[in-house]
Amino acid sequence: MEHAERILLGLSSILVLGIGAQWIAWRLKLPSILLLLAFGFLAGPVSGWLDPHAMFGELLFPLISLCVGLILFEGSLGLKFEDVRGVGGSLQSLLTVGVLVTWCVVALAARWILGVEWPIAILLGSMLTVTGPTVVGPLLRHIRPTGRTGPIARWEGIVIDPVGAILAVLTFEAVELGSGGLSSAFTAGLLGLIKTAIASGIIGWGAAQFLAYSLKRHAVPDHLESPVALMIVVAVFVASNHLQHEAGLLTVTVMGIVLANRRDVDVRHILEFKENLSVLLISSLFILLAARVDLHAFEELGWRGPLFLAAVILIARPLSVFAATLRSRLRLSEKLFLAWLAPRGIVAAAVASVFALRLGDDGAALVPATFLVIVGTVVVYGLTAFPLARRLGLAVANPQGVLIASAHPGARAIAAALKAEGIQIALIDSNRDHVHAANLEGLDAAYANVLSDEALDRIELGGLGYFLALTPNSEVNSLAALRFSELFGRSNVFRLSAPPRVSSRQTASGHHHRGNVLFDNALTFEELDHRFEAGATIKATHLTDEFTWDDFQREHGESATPLFVTDAAHKLTIVTPDNPTLPKSGERVIALVDAAAQVASA
Repeated sequence: MEHAERILLGLSSILVLGIGAQWIAWRLKLPSILLLLAFGFLAGPVSGWLDPHAMFGELLFPLISLCVGLILFEGSLGLKFEDVRGVGGSLQSLLTVGVLVTWCVVALAARWILGVEWPIAILLGSMLTVTGPTVVGPLLRHIRPTGRTGPIARWEGIVIDPVGAILAVLTFEAVELGSGGLSSAFTAGLLGLIKTAIASGIIGWGAAQFLAYSLKRHAVPDHLESPVALMIVVAVFVASNHLQHEAGLLTVTVMGIVLANRRDVDVRHILEFKENLSVLLISSLFILLAARVDLHAFEELGWRGPLFLAAVILIARPLSVFAATLRSRLRLSEKLFLAWLAPRGIVAAAVASVFALRLGDDGAALVPATFLVIVGTVVVYGLTAFPLARRLGLAVANPQGVLIASAHPGARAIAAALKAEGIQIALIDSNRDHVHAANLEGLDAAYANVLSDEALDRIELGGLGYFLALTPNSEVNSLAALRFSELFGRSNVFRLSAPPRVSSRQTASGHHHRGNVLFDNALTFEELDHRFEAGATIKATHLTDEFTWDDFQREHGESATPLFVTDAAHKLTIVTPDNPTLPKSGERVIALVDAAAQVASA
């Protein structure tokens, strides 16, 4: 009973420390990976509170392996071919030439600096080719780079996880099975690659088609879609590993990619589920992995550790980026930024821990070297990437772009008026018809739930500085304003006024403070929609000493409502009840004008 209680206490500690670290990191606006590692080190090697080996014994290796598989499936669900094609050949080169260069340089550094044997050096090089969306994504949201660097970095972080993980698995196969020499290692690696590709391709594609068919035929009820998907992922992972060692990682990746690119199947419930699952797995796994690290191993690295880290950051990454983008159309500033953005994440830590368990004493250097690179790259890039982007002109100090939650006709009219004034616009909506209509009108619109993590992955945040919540649901507007205030700042987040019946509930529940009210207290969604249906339009006018705002109102009626004001420097001001800006001479006003007033002025 005492042993069972220790296991229960350990499991609860992993969950509490993992989710608690995520929460505290969010409050302090720090990379969550740093607190996760710190909590893991404190709970494990420092205090001795957690002992993963004593808790799980022989279950530790399959548990880590399965968690990595689920994380890779979660990442692959975000891989849509149209998005990958959109970033051009630079991404393809980074995933081929860049991976190869990184592999070679890191392997050489491991051999010459850390002094490990060639097989271990080659394996370490393959593991550190990955970056990871769980680390790159938050950095990009903070930096919000403009141009092509954001999409390239985001999709490289997503795609390179399964690519690097499978490369590491195949390298491990060659190292473990090819002890007879270089020829045997090459043969083992090639044979493993062929078997893995065949087994994973067939099983992964078949499982995705089976799940898609079941969802399309409504053979699975809505409330069981996520559990059934998880059941199939676990089943094919285990089946693939049974047929070919460690093929399960590639199998679940293939399955996720196939599902992500099926247009005839709604995987919304699975996407929502995988977001929560991803946070839980990453948090727990980082605590678990950090708790089993031997801190004395870092001491044994000595001066070689920081020198190896410097080689990874200062040589491997810049060389791989410039080699991959040698003939691309990327500007030098874009190449420099990409060369300074390659933090490592959960997949590198998990794969290193799995292989270290398998190799025993021969792989003793894998874990400390990998965790040193993870901590070092997150700290270095986290502290310096944003100032570098600013200096290179890839991050705007005061971005004026507007992100609008909703693509209904009224929101599209507002977006079109802002775009005509040269202001960057992005819309997001969970209604496919609205998104399609916006795209046909030349507006940049994405299909996603504004409250989901997927929304941040589907939007190019570069150049965006304001958020407008214009959905019909006042609760969603309030929650979305709260969510995006962490990204844009409270002063740059706005929402439509809630109807009186909803406003009273929000005040009672404390939701009333979430986001600045837009335009006018009386301009609720219903009122805005009613005025557009009655023929109201958005009109932009340059005001002068001869034609003032009073003249504008006399011409278009007292009901004309100012929405936005831009000055000569194109700085945007959003009109609110608390800031009822009166447009002045030399500024441009964007106002809502009723149809009757337009007829009268004509």
